[in-house]
Amino acid sequence: MKLSKSLAVAMGAGAVLGASLAGAAPLRDYRSVAITAGGERIAAIESDAGGPGQRPHARIVVRDASNGKVTAEYDPCASCSYDFPSWSPDRQSLAFIGADAQAGSATLWVVRGGRPALAATIQGVANTARWSPDGSRIAFLATVGAKKQTGAVEAGERLVGEIGVNEDAQRIAIVPAGGGEARMVSPDGAYVYEYDWTPDSKGFIATSAQGNGDNNWWVATLGHVDAASGALRIVAAPKMQVSLPHVSPDGRTVAFVGGLMSDFGSVGGDIFTVPFAGGEPVDVTPNYAGSFNGLAWKGSGLVASSLQGDRMAIVAVDPQARSTRSLWSGAVTASGSRDGRIVFSADGGAAVSVFETYEKAPWIATGRIHELAQVTRDNDGAAPQVAARSIDWSNEGYRSQGWLVGPRQPQAGRKHPMVVIVHGGPASAATPRYVGAGETANPLVRELVERGYYVFMPNPRGSYGQGLAFTSANRRDFGGGDWRDILAGVDAAIAQAPIDGQRLGLMGHSYGGFMTMWGVTHSTRFKAAVAGAGIANWISYYGQNGIDQWMVPFFGATMYEDPAVYRKASPIESIKDARTPTLIYVGERDVETPAVQSMEFWHGLRAMKVPTALVIYEGEGHAIRKPEHQLDQRRRTVAWFEKYLKP
Repeated sequence: MKLSKSLAVAMGAGAVLGASLAGAAPLRDYRSVAITAGGERIAAIESDAGGPGQRPHARIVVRDASNGKVTAEYDPCASCSYDFPSWSPDRQSLAFIGADAQAGSATLWVVRGGRPALAATIQGVANTARWSPDGSRIAFLATVGAKKQTGAVEAGERLVGEIGVNEDAQRIAIVPAGGGEARMVSPDGAYVYEYDWTPDSKGFIATSAQGNGDNNWWVATLGHVDAASGALRIVAAPKMQVSLPHVSPDGRTVAFVGGLMSDFGSVGGDIFTVPFAGGEPVDVTPNYAGSFNGLAWKGSGLVASSLQGDRMAIVAVDPQARSTRSLWSGAVTASGSRDGRIVFSADGGAAVSVFETYEKAPWIATGRIHELAQVTRDNDGAAPQVAARSIDWSNEGYRSQGWLVGPRQPQAGRKHPMVVIVHGGPASAATPRYVGAGETANPLVRELVERGYYVFMPNPRGSYGQGLAFTSANRRDFGGGDWRDILAGVDAAIAQAPIDGQRLGLMGHSYGGFMTMWGVTHSTRFKAAVAGAGIANWISYYGQNGIDQWMVPFFGATMYEDPAVYRKASPIESIKDARTPTLIYVGERDVETPAVQSMEFWHGLRAMKVPTALVIYEGEGHAIRKPEHQLDQRRRTVAWFEKYLKP
């Protein structure tokens, strides 16, 4: 399963920005930012808030990087959602993809002279447009005749007929900069996940795997694709997950983020380099106390973004000396694009990202990499609704960090209940997401705090933010050290805030859903629980899910080779110890954690006479996308905790 999709996605926290029920100013949503080669202009996909339960339509917005002033807006397709924009090398043109889900088509748009023009259309889905360094062509990833949306978190196709044949194939396509018919370049049957042009504009560096794209990212190799012939040459086949590959300006070296990652798109690890001609990757940031999530070449060196505990950072990396130097940091969540959490200009001297905290609504920050400045003010009127603090604690030799969110003015002498939300992953991290008024952002946390709860979001071993060894520390130990870290974190939170330790709730989605199932079968400390898209039985799950490859790096072997380690981590094995009332939910067409896993756990709780309920959302995948389902799930969650955690 793509376990590192956060609970916020599944719950709609921040995914749907609605008008406040209390009349607060609506929020501006920014995502998928891009910056010109010299850092003069930025572009982003932006939307104004709609009403509760509505999904707003977005548009491409161009701004002056010096002051954030809007200089242009583009919205050529009212029925489309847009993929991240890409600036041309000469800084004069902008490319982006519009996807029309109802028509089943995707269109590459190119803005020239202030007007968007249609450059190419395919029947299927597409993403990630990139200009060649010489500006003559545009490449993008295309799945012609796609049976589902790209990504394992999306709803799977119906499992009828012969299974496992005619798989979707995402390939690199090329179009002349002036427009024309898309030419598929990468080999048929090789599913391409990420790619970038080589500096000579004659080919690509790419991560790819044969067969089903949802399942095989965990065994993807790093390769070179020749733009003329389409020939694929393997550059490296490391025993790790590979993200964000880029070729050095001299064409001799490939840099990438590598490590133990449980989710395509959720990036964290060390920076590795390998000769473009091929060879063994070398870790150029050994023992780094953080997790890299973005990088770009800057001459013979690298500039990168990373999560370090509770802070995002920009770091200069010297690959030859294998040394790092901090250039900037801030206690914010950064959201960039597919190029990383912080997006760097072509010269590596400027950057752009969307920042937010629990108390401050999103804003775009840009500038030279050592002095990023806020340039948008659309959300400055959004007042803080909660108080948040970072909490650090130690357990069994590991240092962990988490976030405690609660009321801005706790009532004197009152003890509050607390809900613990475990992130997905396990290779992921809880980072700040703005909690807004009414329905504006992060509504689950907002509503819990309004009703008097504290919310604790721990980052135990297995999470990003403390280094590669920390992220790998729960291999073959799911529910072991990570669970003990969470319990120690709960103690740390109780020691720092007026929390009633007898009124604790537990919840999570994906890996967090598994940890919730594990928690209620291994502890009676929690008085109510909500398990979203979890795993009850790793043995049966191995043969049911659509992404069994992800488990091998974490368990060290397939289930067929070492069933004991899978059985040991299965909550269903301890179902007789369950006492905690548990609400369970899942998407009907979840590829990653099929609904039968939730049904198995629900059936076990019922057999043990434990109060429980199961909700399966029609047509949904691993991420609950439909606003009406997000709203229903949140209301059920709050009601469940209100029922069991009130005095």
